[in-house]
Amino acid sequence: MTDTTTALEPLVARLAETAPGLRVETGSGATGPYAYDASNYRVPPRAVVFPRTADDVVAVLRSCRETGIPVTARGGGTSMAGNAVGPGVVLDFSRYMNRILDIDADARTARVEAGVVLDALCGATALHGLTFGPDPSSHSRCTLGGMIGNDACGNRSVRHGRTGGHIEALELVMADGVRAVADRTGLRAADPDDTDAVRHVARLEADVRRLIDANLAPIRTELGRIPRQVSGYQLHHLLPERGFDMARALVGTEGSCAVVTAATVRLVPTAQAATLLALGYDDVVDAAEDVPTILRWSPTAVEGMDEAIVATMRARRGPDSVTGLPEGRAWLYVELDGDDQEAVDARAAELLDVLEAQGRMTAGRVVRSPAERRALWRVREDGAGLAARLVDGGESWPGWEDAAVAPENLAAYLRDFRKLLAGHDLTGVLYGHFGAGCVHVRIDFDLATADGRGAARRFLSEAATLVAGHGGTLSGEHGDGRARSELLEIMYTHGLIRTFAAFKEIFDPEGLLNPGIIVAPARLDADLALHTPADVLPVESLFSFPHDAEGFAGAVRRCVGVGRCRSDAGGVMCPSYRATGEENDSTRGRSRLLQEMVRGELVEDGWRSTEVRDALDLCLSCKACSSDCPVGVDMATYKAEFLHHHYKGRLRPRSHYSLGWLPLTSALAGYAARPLNALLRGPAGRLLARLGGVTTKRLIPAFASRRALRRALRSARSGEPAKTVLFVDSFTRAFRPEVAGATSRVLADAGIPCTTEDGLCCGLTWVSTGQLSVARRVMTRTVARLDNGDDRPVVVAEPSCAAALKRDVPELLDTDAARRVAARVHTLTGALTDLAAPDWTPPELPDEVVLQTHCHEYATFKGHHPRGLLSRLGVTKVDEAEGCCGLAGNFGFEAQHYDTSMAVADLALKPRLDGIDHDTPVAVVADGFSCATQIDHLAGDRGIRALHLAELLDPAAPGRHTPGTAASRASRTSTATCRDVRCRPDSRSQPRSRSMVWRRW
Repeated sequence: MTDTTTALEPLVARLAETAPGLRVETGSGATGPYAYDASNYRVPPRAVVFPRTADDVVAVLRSCRETGIPVTARGGGTSMAGNAVGPGVVLDFSRYMNRILDIDADARTARVEAGVVLDALCGATALHGLTFGPDPSSHSRCTLGGMIGNDACGNRSVRHGRTGGHIEALELVMADGVRAVADRTGLRAADPDDTDAVRHVARLEADVRRLIDANLAPIRTELGRIPRQVSGYQLHHLLPERGFDMARALVGTEGSCAVVTAATVRLVPTAQAATLLALGYDDVVDAAEDVPTILRWSPTAVEGMDEAIVATMRARRGPDSVTGLPEGRAWLYVELDGDDQEAVDARAAELLDVLEAQGRMTAGRVVRSPAERRALWRVREDGAGLAARLVDGGESWPGWEDAAVAPENLAAYLRDFRKLLAGHDLTGVLYGHFGAGCVHVRIDFDLATADGRGAARRFLSEAATLVAGHGGTLSGEHGDGRARSELLEIMYTHGLIRTFAAFKEIFDPEGLLNPGIIVAPARLDADLALHTPADVLPVESLFSFPHDAEGFAGAVRRCVGVGRCRSDAGGVMCPSYRATGEENDSTRGRSRLLQEMVRGELVEDGWRSTEVRDALDLCLSCKACSSDCPVGVDMATYKAEFLHHHYKGRLRPRSHYSLGWLPLTSALAGYAARPLNALLRGPAGRLLARLGGVTTKRLIPAFASRRALRRALRSARSGEPAKTVLFVDSFTRAFRPEVAGATSRVLADAGIPCTTEDGLCCGLTWVSTGQLSVARRVMTRTVARLDNGDDRPVVVAEPSCAAALKRDVPELLDTDAARRVAARVHTLTGALTDLAAPDWTPPELPDEVVLQTHCHEYATFKGHHPRGLLSRLGVTKVDEAEGCCGLAGNFGFEAQHYDTSMAVADLALKPRLDGIDHDTPVAVVADGFSCATQIDHLAGDRGIRALHLAELLDPAAPGRHTPGTAASRASRTSTATCRDVRCRPDSRSQPRSRSMVWRRW
């Protein structure tokens, strides 16, 4: 095999000749993120190629064979065993080869390209009442090609088994570039008219048949013993009695024998009725003891997890993120299905009675609420990430995360396994597919030191011996990869290991396909990502990163590659990836490149790196990842820190001055708002926008006068003693002072009247543009003024400013005073949820609301989101645009980001606005100034405008009682004031009367 460095240029030249237009990336900014998957390993590739067709794959494999460069096929990059990283060319199928080619509902089959995401397939087949049976927890981003490579299973494998059982045919490109099809009866050339290919594939199949015939005994006795036996090659499917099923034999080969470009898969009907049982236990072993009994009820899923995962989920996303679990320290989810809901519910009740009689279950319940069921499954699906960074700050790692035994042996195996952990002074977080005998566990290995790596190696060897002694397998669905291939000799005889090697040699004689996997394995402790060079970048940061012992370096290491940020739906993270589909624009891709920056190998210029700057460029700083990411990556903070160092002592982009210093310039603008607004609406405004790096495709919001703010606050005075402090933030002061007045009136009406604090700033715009030294000075002044012995709650109308005070201020200043102030901060939603008088009754509200929640409020104020409050206040339908609005503060105003901003808006917000029926009464609510501004921009002249929640609840409407008294709250009666209307603010600089806010279409 030739040196990949010297061979790279000829490879690129050859591909340009044979596959013109093929996208080939060789720069460190592009290849760095592909050095990782979700495993412990780091293997930098020489190039990443993004094929669009099978012909592109043929060109790559032929060129790589000529130049001796290895090839690794990759889907979503969520492998936990190191199967999706390699030292040569990485083929990313997820970017372009992600088409569903055909769905045959009558035959219950689908033909898909390798890069199709499982959720996309299931969404398309759901229209026909069908689905794909195996459903890994990574279903929102894993690809069918990756599932085929690992022989993935999933939560409902008790019913549906492994991916291999659902494969009809595989479309392949062989190591020498020949295209072939593997099906349930053998292997054939893809083009029957290509005589050379036909002869070549026939010889290959004949060689395989001879190999199987020569090794029938070990294949029959060692393979296929338990349902989850994924380790090694599944050669038993080639036995004469199995019909020489080449398709199933190649499933689970981890890209080491051929490259899958497409597959024909079998589909199964979706269940007509289903019930979820949540069962509590004192211990995971007790839970495992009950599994054989549960299996007699023919469940679709039996999933287990321990208390550490639940505690971390609640700490990261709020106590309401996990509801519905019964008492216990370990839990089983049991799903039953059928054709009739009453019959399914009756079976569930019977099972509960039986388990209660057996005495191990501490408590159990049927989870009837769809919202509770979704929340509980979310906890289980995020298990790998949640277990990686626990609530106590501890880190854990894969490596032994996929062992499986027969379900009836699970409890005995777990007892011995926990003894093994204790004997090595290790702790493991347990979860997994208990109904299939498959246990996922992340262990607190020390992989950063030589002693720790040696200890991990010894443990893994003993664990392999243990699971083999229980008749089990090293891998139950993740594959062997780099983590376990070296251990296969413990599980299998030398004869079978030689048979595996001979099988691979038939398909890949030069060993170019995913080398080091299964056959001729790499050492399991080689290429570990935590084995860092001695001269890593010294990292001194302005942010304190209080939850990461190693500061910035430890914070960016939070990413373990599970890839939830690559999901197209669910949660808010990651808007830039959803808009572009590029790995570098995902939270994971950026984290991995920041890790490379700290290492200083691929990315050599540290904080000055243009590769890192470019990867961070499309980050909207929405902070959604800090909540949605299972390990709590906070890319907005990392970006701010990076920009601070990157531009230190240098000229910044123009928008950093024009938008970053907006609190100061807007305060000055308030003294001459009318003439300035007139100027900005004309040609001079467009010129100033271009000079400031601001897009001319948006209208610059009109500045409000200082008088407007004074008038708004004066009209809101209630005369009652203040119980709260209303922090008048820069955006509210400069652009919508009427919101300050409405907020003051709502607080008074809710029994928590306020005093106002004006003239201060949270520092947000300086943070988001990486001007952290200025931000600290601004924040220090604000904290000094607020931390004056007053312990009254601080209410902030603008969610982004509230989030900055709540999180950025204490993390940037790192003082007790800053933490005291942060502890007092509430959004309006939070204040009304936690502090409002028990007898408060809001004004009559519309039946339907279209809601855009600000990303910073979503991420920072967990459990205090407007949707929940509106529902509790009686709004019948809250149609929330789940996702970022796309404007994201300064981001969408910057000229180079306008198109991405609009692409993000197209994902969720614009469809909600376009779906508004002119004949149906609906209010549009957006508390964030940037969200409201984006809605105004999207709505154009349609008359749709967004209200702040305070304006929706403002009691100071004509015909309403004077706000602020208990009598007025108690005397309200239901009226039709807010029905048959739609929210529309007609003035951004005047306090709005109710007639301005609500207007008929």
